[in-house]
Amino acid sequence: MSEALILTLACPDRPGITARVTGFLFDRGCNILDAQQYGSRASDSATADSEDRFFMRIVFEPSAQDASALRDEFAPFAEEFAMRWRLSAQDRPRRMIIMVSKGDHCLVDLLYRLRTGELNIEVVAIVSNHAREAAIRTDIGDIPFHHVPVTAHTKPEAEARLREIAEETQAELIVLARYMQIFSDEQARHFAGRCINIHHSFLPGFKGARPYHQAHDRGVKIIGATAHFVTADLDEGPIIHQDVERITHADSPSDLVRKGRDIERRVLAEAVRLFASDRVLINGSRTVIFRG
Repeated sequence: MSEALILTLACPDRPGITARVTGFLFDRGCNILDAQQYGSRASDSATADSEDRFFMRIVFEPSAQDASALRDEFAPFAEEFAMRWRLSAQDRPRRMIIMVSKGDHCLVDLLYRLRTGELNIEVVAIVSNHAREAAIRTDIGDIPFHHVPVTAHTKPEAEARLREIAEETQAELIVLARYMQIFSDEQARHFAGRCINIHHSFLPGFKGARPYHQAHDRGVKIIGATAHFVTADLDEGPIIHQDVERITHADSPSDLVRKGRDIERRVLAEAVRLFASDRVLINGSRTVIFRG
């Protein structure tokens, strides 16, 4: 049996897309294992979207025909529907760069999930604006580590270096695992749709230093974390995953920090899992998440 493939697509909505796509696969002897779809209505958006949109994710077993031949045949079909589409092997690990500053709890968690086989990823590089001994307190094995310091004067050079590393490693995803540097608008545009950040969900209510202490001072009852795509609008990119935890009056600031780190770890890991399994499609300022 051939290796299963994943087809994802997004296009302007119109009648018959599902029938045409599944018919295309049927005519080529493919066996559909899982299919999900969603139609986004422009009238439901507060931002006056220009058109209705259609999104689809199909997992299927191809016949003897290889993936490259299917891509060649699907390309003109997709052009007819103005599709943005992707065809990839289900089991192929997605190549990923992890960026980290001094807080390495998210990095450590991602590496653990990688080594236990929970995430279908290949970490091709770890990049930090701090030296390795200051940034990482865990064994990274043979994963290449790049120290790329960032100052106000060297930021353009540092961002250019990251783009070089991404190109050299053929990275498909950049993960900001508590990387405490803000991308320039140019850098955000360069990695649009393939760069994920994690932050505490107090933003914008508790901006600046020591957000958990600010939350404690205000007596919050819920804390949380948000994983989202990086855009030029700081911490306002399309959201991939969120989670929360309830807090009581008995929790100290250090309790909030501890619980917050745990939420950040699991939210970021889930966002990476969804991306690596081709379950995330961008719909303007939002996302369509095909869970499974």
